[in-house]
Amino acid sequence: MALRINDTVPNLTVTTDQGTFSLHDWIGDSWAILFSHPKDFTPVCTTEFSAVAQLADEWEKRGTKVIGVSVDGVEDHKKWKGDIETFGGAAAGFPIIADDGLEVSKAFDMLPAEAYLPDGRTPADSATVRAVFIIGPDKQLKLSMTYPMTVGRNFAEILRALDGLQTSTGKGVATPANWTPGGDVIIPATVSDEDAKAKFGDFKKVLPYLRTTKEPA
Repeated sequence: MALRINDTVPNLTVTTDQGTFSLHDWIGDSWAILFSHPKDFTPVCTTEFSAVAQLADEWEKRGTKVIGVSVDGVEDHKKWKGDIETFGGAAAGFPIIADDGLEVSKAFDMLPAEAYLPDGRTPADSATVRAVFIIGPDKQLKLSMTYPMTVGRNFAEILRALDGLQTSTGKGVATPANWTPGGDVIIPATVSDEDAKAKFGDFKKVLPYLRTTKEPA
């Protein structure tokens, strides 16, 4: 069964290069991002893990933990981190799940239940393990994105989406297309004009169902 928005993510016990723990315990009261890869020592994935490492301060500012998934073992992960840090010039302090049994990949619906890793496999055998999952402190899936192997993920967009999620859930608003922090936000259609005035102050009524206001402090 597919993992959908607002579903509780599976509470799997995972083995990583930083030890074994349950996903829910690891998330705790934080936001979390799980980003997955079809194989260690692959070029696009190496650039992506490096980008995640370079953003360590940004994740911390947002109270967000990050964890990688790759369908290789712990020892490969430890060796690969050397390449990641060489390319990115930043320490890869986040854990990487060793999903060589495909438990995580299947539980998060990145691979079908009957999938397996053949001898001499290539990244093409697990190509759909190229996803991003943003998870709230309530352990529910808030957003997911899936990429092909040839297109590197835009982590500036992932940060923007995380900002949008934290703003919308924390302030009772929605964000418009291309929104960035500090931009005007949308008042939910379920809020009456009277209540909107009381809650947000001045707002602009662009259409009967589209009202914008400054981002609440």
